[in-house]
Amino acid sequence: MDATNFSPIFDFVLNNFPDNVFWIFYVLNLIFGAIAFKLGFARKLPLLKTIFVYIMLAVGTYIITIFSILQMPITESLIVISLVLAIYRFRLHRQRKGNQSHKKTPE
Repeated sequence: MDATNFSPIFDFVLNNFPDNVFWIFYVLNLIFGAIAFKLGFARKLPLLKTIFVYIMLAVGTYIITIFSILQMPITESLIVISLVLAIYRFRLHRQRKGNQSHKKTPE
């Protein structure tokens, strides 16, 4: 295997999609995937583990972007997931804030 043909999938993506459409979808999927991960699944991790998780997220995003280009609603799903998780986290924050203010008031 020579260095010019290292990844047939990478060559396929670069040669068959015009005007950097793949990279636009990739960046959108990466942003919304990171938001969904942070809002829904992230825990406090040490720095190296966090870096590893986001590297794996970037690799996985490359793979799901291929499906997104093939007319599957990946990007749209990530947007909806991010919105739902953001609303959930906001309501949870307001509920916890409300519970703390009730505990502080003397009875």
